[in-house]
Amino acid sequence: MTRWAAALLLWTTLATAAAQAAVAPESLPVQAQQFTLANGMSLIVKPDRRAPTAVHMLWLRVGSMDEVDGTSGVAHLLEHMLFKGTPSVPAGEFSRRVAALGGRDNAFTSLDYTGYYQQIPAARLADVMQLEADRFAHNQWPDEEFKKELEVVKEERRMRTEDNPRALMYEALKATVFVASPYRRPIVGWMSDLEALKPDDARAFYQRWYVPANAAVVVAGDVDVAEVRRLAEKFYGSIPGRALPERKPREEPVQTGIKHMTFKAPAEQALVTLAYKVPSFQSFDGGPDEDDALALTVLSAVLDGYSGARLERALTQGPNRVADSAGADNGLWGRGPQLFTLSAIPAQGKTAEQVETALREQVARVAAEGVTEAELNRVKTQWVASAVYKLDSVFNQARELGTAWVQGQPLDANERLIQRLRAVTADQVKAVAAKYFGDDQLTVARLLPQPLNQEHKSRTASAGARH
Repeated sequence: MTRWAAALLLWTTLATAAAQAAVAPESLPVQAQQFTLANGMSLIVKPDRRAPTAVHMLWLRVGSMDEVDGTSGVAHLLEHMLFKGTPSVPAGEFSRRVAALGGRDNAFTSLDYTGYYQQIPAARLADVMQLEADRFAHNQWPDEEFKKELEVVKEERRMRTEDNPRALMYEALKATVFVASPYRRPIVGWMSDLEALKPDDARAFYQRWYVPANAAVVVAGDVDVAEVRRLAEKFYGSIPGRALPERKPREEPVQTGIKHMTFKAPAEQALVTLAYKVPSFQSFDGGPDEDDALALTVLSAVLDGYSGARLERALTQGPNRVADSAGADNGLWGRGPQLFTLSAIPAQGKTAEQVETALREQVARVAAEGVTEAELNRVKTQWVASAVYKLDSVFNQARELGTAWVQGQPLDANERLIQRLRAVTADQVKAVAAKYFGDDQLTVARLLPQPLNQEHKSRTASAGARH
């Protein structure tokens, strides 16, 4: 459900009519506006006057997919290093200053992007814009700071991946599924690459990708558009523009047969995951791949979008149940290729083969019999409700705008997306269930539990406060 929950973050501006029923018209957020500064940097502003707060985000269209082999993890590590100072702001001082302003801050790195944000009283917006523009343009740190933060990231990898057998298996699964796509590398990086990373690797990545034309400032909250634009011109507009490096195409070759992977790790339970290559939603031109991507998203929700959905009923309930838990997920969009995954944990006494068969049977059933209008309506109702509730969060409003910008989508992408999703028919869901779940685009991964020992028990050390 993780990717499904993440996708819902993209859909938070839907259902204006429904929101108007709950909120006074004069307090509703207005439409966002987008500008381009002289140096190529984008600015997106969305006023929302319901509370005297604001969210300021800096988005970079660069993530782990932009790394090269041998430097995996450098995008994420550089995100950490941006908290390590500039000529005017010493290491660690950035977050202390934001806290002193009554705000909070953090950052995140994904396959597709890197982001930095502050949530502050609206009256303090100019202060955080000045701070963020300074570190975007003047980030610097001594080698010793890099070495210390590298150890933090390595410990983060140990705790979140190497001590988690399911995370380890999924990491190995992606490296098996993808051949040419950079999505095959983990965001945190391979440990061998982290061990070999040098300070100049991070500096070079910063110089290459932290370019105004590759960045967007997103501001949402109790703000005036003209004033935000003036502040952006003042603090960000003076940063010299530079050419954005050319991105080489790294197209994933067509898979021509099923792949099987057995992964051994200390664990208490087995896990079976079926990963199918599927199309990604890239624009709103109405192409067949986009229609299929939307229908696949609906299919994942029908299978696993609510309590008591198809996979739960069929695999985890009753005297003949084969799994302790089961789930489905579709990667709707991204800068790289997407996957539809089916996963389940075998129940005691049941085999991985039985679970795999049961998962396949549920998709085959949809392909043969379709889905009901009641199932479709339930899923669509959940989308509307979630989106209306999320309108109360200026953070989610800013985040959805930044995510859409990274994908090259229009400002109203989320409203358009919901309209398209609500129009998906039962026949479309049935068609994609028949089209995309053959063996040629499938990779099957099985986690084979190994005995637990002291070395692999949960660690108690902290990987640091950030994230």
